Amino acid sequence: MKRLRRFFASMVGRLFLILLLGMAVAAIGATVLASAKRQQEFERQNLNRIADRLQGYVNLLDGNPELRERLLAVGGPSVRELPDGARQGRRDTAMMAVLDDRPGPVAHAQVHFTSFRSCLPRLPELLPPPPHKMGAPKRPRERDPAFIPPKCRAVSVVLSDGTPLRLALDSPAVAHNGILAVDPLFLTLLVIAIAILAYIVARMASAPLQRLAAAAAALGDDLQGAPMPVTGPLEVRRAAEAFNAMQQRLQRHLGERTQMLAAITHDLQTPVTRLRLRLENVTDEALRERLIGDLGAMQALIREGLELARSAESAEQRAALVLDSLLESIVEDAAEAGADVRFDQASGAVMMLRPLAMHRLFSNLVDNAVMYGQSARVSVEQTEHDVVVRIRDSGPGLAEDELEAVFDPFVRLETSRSRDTGGAGLGLTIARALAEKDGATLHLRNHPQGGLEAVVRWPATWRVATGSRTG
Repeated sequence: MKRLRRFFASMVGRLFLILLLGMAVAAIGATVLASAKRQQEFERQNLNRIADRLQGYVNLLDGNPELRERLLAVGGPSVRELPDGARQGRRDTAMMAVLDDRPGPVAHAQVHFTSFRSCLPRLPELLPPPPHKMGAPKRPRERDPAFIPPKCRAVSVVLSDGTPLRLALDSPAVAHNGILAVDPLFLTLLVIAIAILAYIVARMASAPLQRLAAAAAALGDDLQGAPMPVTGPLEVRRAAEAFNAMQQRLQRHLGERTQMLAAITHDLQTPVTRLRLRLENVTDEALRERLIGDLGAMQALIREGLELARSAESAEQRAALVLDSLLESIVEDAAEAGADVRFDQASGAVMMLRPLAMHRLFSNLVDNAVMYGQSARVSVEQTEHDVVVRIRDSGPGLAEDELEAVFDPFVRLETSRSRDTGGAGLGLTIARALAEKDGATLHLRNHPQGGLEAVVRWPATWRVATGSRTG
């Protein structure tokens, strides 16, 4: 049921439902209307045949006055003299409309419906009554429920010589199918055919949207990816062209920003170096140290800003990367520098990643844990659904409302992060940008046993063994 609700919540499901209901209603409605029209045409032809028989018989009576009595006694095809006392019902306007267009006495005939018994021929009185079993009571005959009595009409007509006649005109009953009486087999085949057609059309209509959504998701992971193919109907080609134009504008904008930051960084190197040399000549030692510290913070800010820009624009190609080896090398480098770092759990996962970008990502997270939490414990876990890297420190952690705020650029929290480190507040921003560009998510959480834990998670589709994703 959950899968069915998810299907009808999608564009394919909604288009399928709309097409199925619309086409089914239209097809069934057309079938019912065609059946009603066919029934109406059959009744019209039936009325014309009955009118032909009546007109032939009346014309025969009108043209042979000397044989009129004998003809009335014998009767004609489906026409005979109306018995005395026959009751008249409602007028048959349809038959009268047909007779109005006929020449002769029938043009002014009055036609009423009457009991079908008025049209039954008289049985000879000499026929013996039906035998009954001796001693058994005579039971009334039960009417067959499938029996449909014929239609009987009382026709009043005046012949050319002024003689009035009252005739009984019978016609076989016509079984009417109800407007909703549709053959179940036909209806089932019709609905199945419509459902298959509706599903195919829905898939064809939603396929361009799915391709556009996939291209948009890929653009978020890699701005330098291949452009979207311009194929399909006119509207789809226009959307693809607009998407590709947007991608090119983003690439150009990001390139211009990176070039601007690189130029600023390059141009600032010379005056900052001269400024540092001149600061060495300051005689007040305390003032000199403060000024040099501010200058170092300025240089770190410039360097990290440039690194943030380059992290989004990097065109490094992905390659099969043994995640455990990468993390072990980062941990060994940090341990050799005297940090309290340990690699606790390996997974054997091989991922399609950018090696340099991933080295920068995990080095950033390990350095962040050592700098603010005094230690780092690194582990990798591989499951059927994902691959997870966890880097945990032993620091005080963060408040719940600060776990996402620290990813914003230039955010540094005084209550839980020292300001003596000289950081510019871009380390976690750069780390998240690097992770998302390679299809991972990065978030922080307070570990139940204490400390802050950084969690980098990839879906299983990024593993080499289960279907690689290449750049």
